[in-house]
Order: sequence, then C-alpha cells, then structure tokens
Amino acid sequence: EHDLETILAADHVVDLGPGAGEHGGFVVAQGTPEEISRSEASITGHFLSGRESIPVPRKRRKATRGHIQVTGAQENNLRKVDAAFPIGLFTCVTGVSGSGKSTLVNEILYKALANQLHQGVHVVGRHKGIKGLEHVDKVIDIDQAPIGRTPRSNPATYTGLFTPLRDLFSQLPESKARGYTPGRFSFNVKGGRCEKCEGDGVLKIEMHFLPDIYVTCEQCKGKRYNRETLEIHYKGHSVSDVLAMTVEEALVLFGPIPVLANKLQTLSDVGLGYIRLGQSATTLSGGEAQRVKLARELSKRPTGRTLYILDEPTTGLHLKDIQKLLEVIGRLMDAGNTVVVIEHNLDVIKTADHIIDLGPEGGAEGGLVIATGTPEEVSRNKASVTGRYLRPYLK
Repeated sequence: EHDLETILAADHVVDLGPGAGEHGGFVVAQGTPEEISRSEASITGHFLSGRESIPVPRKRRKATRGHIQVTGAQENNLRKVDAAFPIGLFTCVTGVSGSGKSTLVNEILYKALANQLHQGVHVVGRHKGIKGLEHVDKVIDIDQAPIGRTPRSNPATYTGLFTPLRDLFSQLPESKARGYTPGRFSFNVKGGRCEKCEGDGVLKIEMHFLPDIYVTCEQCKGKRYNRETLEIHYKGHSVSDVLAMTVEEALVLFGPIPVLANKLQTLSDVGLGYIRLGQSATTLSGGEAQRVKLARELSKRPTGRTLYILDEPTTGLHLKDIQKLLEVIGRLMDAGNTVVVIEHNLDVIKTADHIIDLGPEGGAEGGLVIATGTPEEVSRNKASVTGRYLRPYLK
C-alpha cells in the first residue's frame, strides 16, 4: 500500500527500501505506524510524520491562451455537459468512481483530438462539438500500458537511446577495421546477434496449458550477441555490458557524449536511475513504463503546443515517486504544453492549476460538472465531494 491514510489505519507496517530496484530489497523499518513515522531511515516514515510532504504551489498558472471547449458531451452517463480545458495549464479531472471522468477525457477529448490532429480512426463518444483545436498540434496519451510485450523491448530501444549507442560502437577503431556497421550491434537483425536465441538472450519454452517460461540462452549466456561482436569495447565495456548497466552507471560512462547523456538524464530525472538499459519491458511495472514514456517525451524537442493526457498516473506510486512525477509534469508545463490528468490522489489534485469536478455520484447519479476552478475555489464549493476532502490538504 502507498496511501498514507490506509497505512495509518494499519496495526503493523513492514517498510521496504531504502530505494527502488537494486537500491532496495531491505526491511528498513517495521512496527506500528507511529514507530514507522519516527524512523529516520524510512522514506515512508518521513511522509507519515509530515517531515516530508508535497507542498501546495505558492502560485498557480492563469489561463491566458484560450481553451479547448467540449460541448454537449453525452456518452455513457454524461448528461450533455460542457467542459473547458485551459491551454497551458495543469488540469485535474476529478470525481468519485463512475462519475464520467474517463468518458469525458479518454472517449471524447482524446479520441476527437487524435482523429483531427493525427488522422486517427477512433470512434468518438457522443458530443455536440469541440472548439479550440487550433491551440494544440499534438495529443499524447501517456498510460501505464507496457512499452513492449516481448523481452526484445527495453528502455534503451523505446527512448531512442539504442540508435546513437550503436552508432558509437560502430565508430570505434576496431569496428572500422572489421567493417562493422551500426546494424552489427543490433540484436534484432542477423550478423552480430546470437543466432541460437536470435538476440533475445533467453529461450522461450512453450508450456502446454500453462504460461510460457523463459530460460537464459546457454550459447551467449544471456548476452544477446555473438563472440565477435562482444570483442568490441568502449572504455572496457561491450555493447552487452552497456545494456546491463543502470541508467546511473551509464550516465557516468557516457556523460561527455551529449546525444546519449541527454536521454539518460531524462530517465534519471523521472526517478528511473535504477533501471537497466536493456531491462525487458515485461519486467517494468505500470508506473515505471509510464515514466519511461514521460522520459521519451522530455527528451524530444518541445513545440509547446502538445496536450498530454494521463489517466490516474499515481496508481502504484509511493509519495516519493509522486513528487518526481509532479516535477516531470512541471517540466512539461514550463515548455508551454497542456496537461490533463484524471486523478483521485488529493496530493496531486492540490497542485493543479485548474479542476473539473464531475459527479455528484457514480453511474446514473453522476455525469454532471459539479465544480470548476482552482483547488481553492473547488474546496469552497459545498456541492463538491472532492472539494470537501480537498480542503484540509490546502492548509
């Protein structure tokens, strides 16, 4: 569990850490919530005691660049509602479960924009119209779906880091002497890869009536490449060694090379310094996959006209990770972009520039816009359930 109120209600807490990945794996503290909150070693304890917290922003951005206006939304339980999403602001769409948040944002706003801006063929939820499309040139939905479904997909390939990495290895004197091209260092094509496992590093064993299992390839010992390819070294490291490095380790090695350092730095900035560059996409959690996607966006040249949509991005995230996520959202905002988040987490909602609160209940009793405005304005709205729970977080 990550929710502080749930942790405080527990009889006994076992806190693991201190960090994530290879920086974790220890029991940092255990005992009652009160005992955990007194532990200096426990990051969870810091948040339980209030020594560390997510602050309320000192000032919020103002809507000065127009809106994207959805009118007459009536898909599922939405009752012909109008909603305005301010350009250049961080907007949270809130409300109890089943109030219509996902329908409004994912089924109508996202699909309508994707069809208009990217020639998509989505079936858009019923609505009367959308105005203000001229304010954005891209819409990107950053969800927690895996970045790939096979061991071949990994953070290095997804973020575009692997291309300049292969270029670097192909430019080494030994590579040039042997006539190796960047393709030699790809595990997706014949030539440099291990042909026994076809560059996977693992062999799939099909289990009838059971999930398939993967075992390490005995020929390359999981290194993915053949012996000749592994003889090429950059500062003592083969391409397989580099893929086995964490982001933090690779940053030290490739710090002087901007095209690599920039992509590695964004992965570190989103709190993923502990993941390995060649780590299989299937082993990443939903929150990790989402942050890899955010890192890829941060490493692109910004247009300042992109609308980012995140659906409950804090699911499965510790408060320390939520801090990192909010920093990333802040960077997207600083570049002039617009961010729309569907969220229940009050620590995130309190940091928004603008709230659209749906309700009052879920299902047939929902589907109305109950309140809009800054967190302070929504917290004063007596009709808003979100506002009532938000009030203590703004003090």
